[in-house]
Amino acid sequence: MEMESLAAAQEIDFSLWALFLRATFTVKLVMILLVAASFWSWAIIIQKHLDLRKARAQAREFEDTFWSGEPLDSVYERVSADPANGAERVFVAGMTEWRRSHRPSGGLIPGAQSRIDRAMNVAIEREAEGLNRGLSFLATVGSTAPFIGLFGTVWGIKHAFEEIALQQSTNLAVVAPGIAEALLATGLGLLAAIPAVIFYNKLNGEAEAVIGMHEGFADEFALILSRQLDEAA
Repeated sequence: MEMESLAAAQEIDFSLWALFLRATFTVKLVMILLVAASFWSWAIIIQKHLDLRKARAQAREFEDTFWSGEPLDSVYERVSADPANGAERVFVAGMTEWRRSHRPSGGLIPGAQSRIDRAMNVAIEREAEGLNRGLSFLATVGSTAPFIGLFGTVWGIKHAFEEIALQQSTNLAVVAPGIAEALLATGLGLLAAIPAVIFYNKLNGEAEAVIGMHEGFADEFALILSRQLDEAA
């Protein structure tokens, strides 16, 4: 009897596609959701990696231009019409407020320093929002995908026990397919969650590094403008 059960089990197709096709409708939905979440996560991971690498390179390039000795007014006139990156947008925000703080007579409107700082902080917050866009999805997938997969597994095992009860048999040919289908859902959940968690932490750290570069540049620029404000006063 045992040999017959083993022979019957060996004839069952345990490929991923076959397991998916044999799964119940609910487990199929879970699997499709997890596969879609995994593909979308990888799309975000690749895009954010490229965006952050570009943003970091552009920030360094603009800082080199900023400290090259070129007059700030010349830099502003060149980039203010269409700032191409985050560092330029932070610079344009501060420089625009600096110019607006001058009266037509040439005097300074009181509170110029605090307004310049706020203008650059707002620009940095906007850049941070753009750099972090999509990371929340990775965090969501990383935290929920294992539980979604576990739900599919529980549902699949429930269906497997129902099959056992209907056929009144616990031989391997009856039990193995249902358990395999159920465990596939958990596997897909982990497949989606593990890369999402790893790359969320990595990309979040890279985004914070770029934001830190913008904040450091804003502080240095604010010091330059502060000295000019003190001289004007």
